Amino acid sequence: MQNNWMKDEALKGIDPYKLEFLQALMFESNGLKKEQLLPFLMAVAKKGREKSVSFSEEEISRIVAVLRKEASPEEAAKIEKIMAMRSRK
Repeated sequence: MQNNWMKDEALKGIDPYKLEFLQALMFESNGLKKEQLLPFLMAVAKKGREKSVSFSEEEISRIVAVLRKEASPEEAAKIEKIMAMRSRK
């Protein structure tokens, strides 16, 4: 997935730093196996706390909707896994 998703009108008003943070995380998560995903997400949460990056529910919904539109089938599957893990917490 390219950086084009960050220019979507639906994301207007979301801090560009947050979007860059997400883009970096998506790059870092490429190639992770299913069993590596949870430790990676836990590290991401810690990194977000350290950098004071948090997202409102509305921001998350908007970002996920845009990512789904732009995603390849493999990326879409990864998004679904992450959202499923998120909803179980």
